[in-house]
Amino acid sequence: MEFEPGDIRILKALQSEGRLTNQELAERVGMSTSPCWRRVKRLEEAGVIRGYQPVVDRRAVGLGVLAFVRVQIDTHSHDEAERFEREVGALEAVVACYSVAGEADFLLQVVAADLDSYAEFAMTVIRRLPGIKEMHTMFVLKDIKASTILPVQTAAASRSR
Repeated sequence: MEFEPGDIRILKALQSEGRLTNQELAERVGMSTSPCWRRVKRLEEAGVIRGYQPVVDRRAVGLGVLAFVRVQIDTHSHDEAERFEREVGALEAVVACYSVAGEADFLLQVVAADLDSYAEFAMTVIRRLPGIKEMHTMFVLKDIKASTILPVQTAAASRSR
């Protein structure tokens, strides 16, 4: 999809504040309301905008532990990987899962109330996932930068080259 400057302004504004009304958004990006609404709908229909969620502070809701878990699986068959992905996808404490290249096959982002809760989850749930060969946990000591805002202007510029 080609992004016009107005699309980029809309994406930047909505990433910063997803609760803007169409009127507020149109004013912020320098458009009239109808073209702004049409652009937003087009971005939604194209799957560029996938939803509108609040950013919740994990500590404020009692999730003091954030861990990244590198997982290696035994076999790399398509069926085994799909089964692993399905089961991980159903785990509420796993807030993100990535298939990665390198020393691990998957990288999980896991939240827990405390270290004891994480230990229980790791031993009774993650370790029992299908095909787990190895797992290594890295605990976050301090959030330096944790953003959900994507650099859409940079991405659009590189696509046009």
